[in-house]
Amino acid sequence: MNKIISITDAVSKIQDEMTIMIGGFLSVGTANNMVDQLVDAGVKNLTIICNDTAFADKGLGKLIANKQVKKVITSHIGTNPATIEQMNNGEIEVEFSPQGTLAERVRSGGAGLGGVLTPTGLGTIVAEGKDVITVDGKEYLLEKPLRADVALIGASVSDDQGNLIYKGTTQNFNPLMATAADLVIVEAQEMVKVGELSPEQIKTPSIFVDYIVNN
Repeated sequence: MNKIISITDAVSKIQDEMTIMIGGFLSVGTANNMVDQLVDAGVKNLTIICNDTAFADKGLGKLIANKQVKKVITSHIGTNPATIEQMNNGEIEVEFSPQGTLAERVRSGGAGLGGVLTPTGLGTIVAEGKDVITVDGKEYLLEKPLRADVALIGASVSDDQGNLIYKGTTQNFNPLMATAADLVIVEAQEMVKVGELSPEQIKTPSIFVDYIVNN
């Protein structure tokens, strides 16, 4: 199967109202070219699952600044004034999830688990509306798993079957999110042939990848 497609074809697979996971941290390791194309396409009413909302003029924050996002599930928004303003005005719903909890919720979604038990957030607004489970006399919050319709993954290197390498901090959230969506689209900075990557370097096996866009 040929997984390599154009960026136009990749973006066409994302429709209004979808839930999208976008990897990276402050736009490092983010599929920024695909995000830019999504902005141009005008897809709207998206739910975005991400570590952060980047910046108003960079990374996935552009989607928020352009008012294409109705909800974001994230760990922080402080670097993007557009997110803060829209949240305060009631134009966007923000679900805050502590960073480690967010990662575990995504991992749970990818692993087919029913959630994760964590003491983080007990006694705070994070716990509002959530089940508290007692295990051996200790209380934990039940944090439910996260999955998405589409995951946009930013990879440093991909072979032509979708085995992926992430260099440095670009792997932030990308390997987890690649397991937790119905459709996984990779934006690769560099392409190589199958067999050119040593197996121990590969962070995301090709079985998780549906399509690859080569920059």
